[in-house]
Formats: sequence, C-alpha cells, structure tokens
Amino acid sequence: MVLTQSELIEIRAVQRTFEGAYVRTALGQFSFSLLVLKIFTAEFYSIGALFAAYGAGVLAIALYRRHLGNRQFFADLDDEGQQRVGFRTSGNVVLTMTCLSVAAYTSLLVLALRLTG
Repeated sequence: MVLTQSELIEIRAVQRTFEGAYVRTALGQFSFSLLVLKIFTAEFYSIGALFAAYGAGVLAIALYRRHLGNRQFFADLDDEGQQRVGFRTSGNVVLTMTCLSVAAYTSLLVLALRLTG
C-alpha cells in the first residue's frame, strides 16, 4: 500500500508516542522491581518478581503494538470492486494491557495482604 506524506507523518508520530510510552513503562517497572529486590528483605522478593514480570509483559505488548502499527493502514476492494483505504485501531492492545494490569495489581493486593496477615 502506498501512503501519502501526511499518513506517514501520522504513523511516525503514533509510533513515537505510544511505543515510547510502553517502553518507558516497562523500564519503570523493571527499575522498581530492582529497587524492591535490592532494598527490602526476602519477604518482599515476590513483589519485586511480580513487577519484573509485569515489566516483561508490558515490553511484550510494546513489541506486539509495534508489529500491529506497521499494518495499521490497509487497502482492499469492496463488494463493487472499488478500492477503499482503511485504518485499524489498537483496541486489542488496549484490552490486553488492561487485562495484564488488572492481573498484576490484583496479585500485588494479594501479596500485600499476605504480608500483613
């Protein structure tokens, strides 16, 4: 598919914004997990491991988002044989990220409650 100059600029802007956000989030989670593992006692190691796993999940989602972003604009033929240009949203990435976040923070709540109990 041949994209116009404005579509190429739009794709680059989206990639810089969203891919950068996912990667920065992953790096933040890795940093926090290292902080927990280095500063706190052995009781908190499971929390540090949880944040490391969460960071790895966010990084995997970032790679998946990049893969999908390369195919965001597409062209195909409609029923009448006319070419139409389409755009795919990133709804599946947002849903995946939401599920991962809910699972991670639910696990964090369970681990925190175990420490107090």
